[in-house]
Amino acid sequence: MPFGIQPIHLLVIALVALIIFGPSRLPEIGRGLGKALTEFRKGAREMTEGFREEVSRPMGDEGPTAAAVPSQPRIAGGNFCTNCGAANPADARYCNKCGTQLPV
Repeated sequence: MPFGIQPIHLLVIALVALIIFGPSRLPEIGRGLGKALTEFRKGAREMTEGFREEVSRPMGDEGPTAAAVPSQPRIAGGNFCTNCGAANPADARYCNKCGTQLPV
């Protein structure tokens, strides 16, 4: 049995629960524990699936956030990166945020 629990241990636990809670409350407690266990498994499965999606995504793929970044400078006359849109010093050759070569 899992966790080293023998059948006699389960019987003793059930008997103690019956004495403490009474026969009318045991079905409620069992349902509550079953629902809690089901929700825990569902959450763990969703977390595992999300983790697998993140791990399987190729490096550099930013998903929907990459489409939201403008490809042109936001302010006329400023030295902004055409890749990520970050502001850079006027004399910079490469973007301080993503390392892309800036237009001359």
